[in-house]
Amino acid sequence: MKYLIRIIYQYLIKPILFKTNAEEVHNNAINIGTKISKIRFVQLLFKKIFYINSKSLKSNLFGLKFNSPVGLSAGFDYEGKITAITPYLGFGFESVGTVTYNLYEGNEKPRLARLPKSKSLLVNKGFKSSGIKSVVNNLKFINGFNLGLSIGATNSVDTRTPDSQIEDIINTFKYVKAHPVYKNLAYLELNISCPNVKGSGTLANEYNLYAVLTKIRELKINKPLFVKFPIEIEHSYAKKLVQIMIDLSVDAVIIGNLAKNRNNPQLNSQELENIGKGNFSGKPTWNLSNELITVIYKDFGDQIKIIGVGGVFNANDAYEKIKRGASLVQLITGMIYNGPQLISEINSDLVKLLKKDGFENLEQAVGSYYK
Repeated sequence: MKYLIRIIYQYLIKPILFKTNAEEVHNNAINIGTKISKIRFVQLLFKKIFYINSKSLKSNLFGLKFNSPVGLSAGFDYEGKITAITPYLGFGFESVGTVTYNLYEGNEKPRLARLPKSKSLLVNKGFKSSGIKSVVNNLKFINGFNLGLSIGATNSVDTRTPDSQIEDIINTFKYVKAHPVYKNLAYLELNISCPNVKGSGTLANEYNLYAVLTKIRELKINKPLFVKFPIEIEHSYAKKLVQIMIDLSVDAVIIGNLAKNRNNPQLNSQELENIGKGNFSGKPTWNLSNELITVIYKDFGDQIKIIGVGGVFNANDAYEKIKRGASLVQLITGMIYNGPQLISEINSDLVKLLKKDGFENLEQAVGSYYK
């Protein structure tokens, strides 16, 4: 069935979708997902088709049980509208958002475009969000599924400085902690590295990162805390930031965010002509992500967990990040290019890859390149 869905998506659905405005397609996908997520029959049907129940894929991290190492990255379901259907596609977890304290309509359009030859998306949404007070009302929780919130500073002229960004972020954390939804959240994620917002990068700084994490810890958050990391960063400086995270009890670093460099060898130069503003997901982030995962795992693998993001289009891609040191992986772009059955395919093939290499479970494969 999954093979049939892949064929239908690749040769019938995808050609039609890729002739339509990318953001319009995304909005329609969210609207459809919102509607079908309310239908119990659809949930059960998706579970039968896509869910892979394998002991080798299960892991216990941060006091949480993950049935799959594959998660939906922040940046797709930024309003938290499809959280009742993503578990049944085979995902083990989902980051909703990135969510901000105040409403932001998004950067000027166009803010989403496809680069098929580069296997990439140009993204310039800039933390488009209806605000935390709205988003929390959309969340639906499914037993056994780890749902988290990605939190960032409101994209506004009023939050360009480090101090104003930190204050805005802390307001969101405070609101979430005081809301009834807090008890059901599996984890919280701090996004310090989106390159499409005003004041971009100000929190990916030693002093400012220490300041925001200290204030978060003062709130006595008792949920696992992840930090989403910039992907184009000097490795020596990356180590300094990760050490601060460890010192302040961050549970995992997410490596990483969008690529900015338009001279990236993975980018097709013809596709860049008149492409507009924004930064890049998918394969242009692949090598950057993998190299940074390696560096961080070698120095800190026994002190902090790594979640690998960037260029995951199949099980081999996910497995590469795992063997480099990622305990979990996340994706968006691969699903858009290869279809909604991709997550299930990755899970199925990961089981085979683990068995082929003689691993009884996923944990044994994490960082296996260096063991």
